[in-house]
Amino acid sequence: MERMFRIILNPEPEGGFTVIVPSLPGCVTYGETIEEAKNMAAEAISLYLEDLEANGEEIPNDVNSLELSLIVA
Repeated sequence: MERMFRIILNPEPEGGFTVIVPSLPGCVTYGETIEEAKNMAAEAISLYLEDLEANGEEIPNDVNSLELSLIVA
């Protein structure tokens, strides 16, 4: 079963990207490039989901989420 998860890539001052998965608390990873960060995120999400399944916990899915950005002055 495919699930969709929103990820946020934050560029780091020293290079690379920290990745967070908002719907999976504590799911954070890092990659030197955007592509590596995406691959690392996919791996981190898979491991996180394995843990949720092993503990019989509900698995979230971002398929119906909406995301907006606001600039506040």
